[in-house]
Amino acid sequence: MSLSKIVDLATHQIRDSTYQQAGADTLDREGVLVLKDFILPNALAAMVIEAREGRKSAYFCAQNHSVYLTPPDDRFAAEHPANRQVVSSKGCICDDHIAANSPLRLLYDHPDFRGFVSGVTGQTALHPYADPLSSINIHYAERGQELGWHFDNSSFAITLLIQKPDAGAHFEYVQNLRDSVAGEMNYDGVADVLDGRAQPKVLTMEPGTLVLFRGRNSLHRVSPNESDRTRMLAVLAYNDAPGVALSESARQTFYGRLD
Repeated sequence: MSLSKIVDLATHQIRDSTYQQAGADTLDREGVLVLKDFILPNALAAMVIEAREGRKSAYFCAQNHSVYLTPPDDRFAAEHPANRQVVSSKGCICDDHIAANSPLRLLYDHPDFRGFVSGVTGQTALHPYADPLSSINIHYAERGQELGWHFDNSSFAITLLIQKPDAGAHFEYVQNLRDSVAGEMNYDGVADVLDGRAQPKVLTMEPGTLVLFRGRNSLHRVSPNESDRTRMLAVLAYNDAPGVALSESARQTFYGRLD
């Protein structure tokens, strides 16, 4: 399957430097780039089938964590924003369950797509994870499951919505709530979000939408799925250097296995 059978290249001219620069400007200005109808209908239908068949192999778990994804800090009380616990619950299948002829695999590996991601994010090189699990994941959120408020550790994330639930499971974010490079935590701002005093933006998207998001400084979450229709989302992860593996503890926590 060629890239032209997966991506709507007439609308999303990902090989074009002007299109890439426009995406980079949007990502830098808004912290998020939303590309609607990025995936063509037939390729999306194949992704839906693959995700539904993979569901039986998914590892489901729930974790409590702070929004900073750091261990408890004994300098602060348990209810302090540095330590306050939120819940993330989801299912996941890993890279080794993604078929060699999957549209997701072909998209992830294609040099034109990687060139587009590099042009938009400013990353000079993109490499897959060295471990066999982390490069492509499909996440499942069933009724009541959610992704709790957090900041990302990576400089950007790439997601592709495969199936949308009938209610809930909204992507919510507060842009530029802190400056991670400067070591800023903005505990007061985080508390305002957790306590409902600050209202986040809500990102609406339909299946086939590709999203690039800078989540290191923008607090974000996916609200609970309020329907019986499973939310299915692909995550495409790259590194800026070769040979990088997700840590064994992270793989055990998120995937339930090491390889």
